[in-house]
Amino acid sequence: MENGFDVAGKKVLVIGAARSGIASARFLARRGATVALNDRKPLTEWSQEAVDLKTEGVGFVEGDPPSWLLDQIDLIVISRGVPTKAISIRYADRRGAEVIGEVELASRFLRGRMVAITGTNGKTTTTALVGEMLRDAGMNVQVGGNIGTPLISMVDSSRDDSWTVVEVSSFQLETIVDFHPTVAAVLNVTPNHMDRYDSLMDYAAAKHRVFINQTAGDVAILNADDEIVSSWASGLRAHVVRFSVERELEEGLFLSGRELVSRTKDSQRVLATRDEMHLRGTHNVENVLAAMAAGLASGAPPQSLRETVQRFRPVEHRLEDVAEINGVRFFNDSKATSVDATMKALEAFADEQGKVVLILGGRGKQAPYAPLIPLVSKVVRKMISIGEDAPTIESELTGAAPFEHATNMRDAVERAFASAKPGDVVLLAPACASFDMFESFEHRGRVFKEEVNNLRF
Repeated sequence: MENGFDVAGKKVLVIGAARSGIASARFLARRGATVALNDRKPLTEWSQEAVDLKTEGVGFVEGDPPSWLLDQIDLIVISRGVPTKAISIRYADRRGAEVIGEVELASRFLRGRMVAITGTNGKTTTTALVGEMLRDAGMNVQVGGNIGTPLISMVDSSRDDSWTVVEVSSFQLETIVDFHPTVAAVLNVTPNHMDRYDSLMDYAAAKHRVFINQTAGDVAILNADDEIVSSWASGLRAHVVRFSVERELEEGLFLSGRELVSRTKDSQRVLATRDEMHLRGTHNVENVLAAMAAGLASGAPPQSLRETVQRFRPVEHRLEDVAEINGVRFFNDSKATSVDATMKALEAFADEQGKVVLILGGRGKQAPYAPLIPLVSKVVRKMISIGEDAPTIESELTGAAPFEHATNMRDAVERAFASAKPGDVVLLAPACASFDMFESFEHRGRVFKEEVNNLRF
């Protein structure tokens, strides 16, 4: 038993045989639970790593789990991509099984303190930056969650004096019960995953859950420029720290000219300047301010934070500078899986002398593309559309800039390069999920980079 939660002897169904489900099943089996791993895909399509769990005593269930099995289950652990409204999960819940996610399971065993970061955009960059800040300050730190390493895989390496910096998605927050970060930040809330949520406020409510277990000794970091997020301040038990790029705050962190400033009741200091940052765009100033707020709340010295910002480079697939070929620069922002993220990517190039050739498209999330029109009209030379939602994108953005339709990523990159002029930027910022053509946004970004490099030959 760890942290008062004992799984030994429990009958557990883990739903989702991808990275976090595999890690959860292994973790539970090694602690004495009777574990079945379930996925809707046929067993022949499961990864070798999942199939290898058989040697650790894990059973397999393909397709929808039968009711006779659900009748016996004590605990269901769902992976983040599995909707909580699934019939089998609701049935098991009514039968008395506890339903939690992998992040909640991990939090019941994790030692030390936690920084949790969520938001529609900027989560990964901010999470990675906070991790570097705490590491550079000499603190014992590990980084994971939605960013890569499942939180459950970090339990054994956690210590009483350690910090775990975790990126959490709205899907993961839907199923938390006792998850309790010492420092929690919500960067922004804009329309995303409208194929999963009933409304924007339904989606926002999932993000808000990151604060539900915080107490007066904890810190909640809020974007003062986001109408939804800033409205939460008065209802939180934790100490609230705000950040803004649009105005100076009486207290909090803000952008003043080119300076990133921290102001308290008693003092004010410049933490860094925009010119010291290697991250492009105003949205990344937001990310740095949020990260600095988390770093300060975790006890990192201000000068150490500044040095980290001076060293920190863009995370892979987030406005990643890929190459320059014949005067055309290529940027990979495959993580721009929402319309708002694509807007932020375009804004990062709004002051450039050249134009942007924008590659976008994929599996849509039922959010309108029309908000892109003003920026596309201003900065985009041509749009190259790919993927399932290309016809919708083309119809909603008609007239904003010329279009070409590409059949795959190679075709898209070649068309984009042919359309670009010296001084232009070719930008992959799809505004869509990747699952129509790729395994993940990382896979999409890697293929983009491979095709860019193929242009050299």
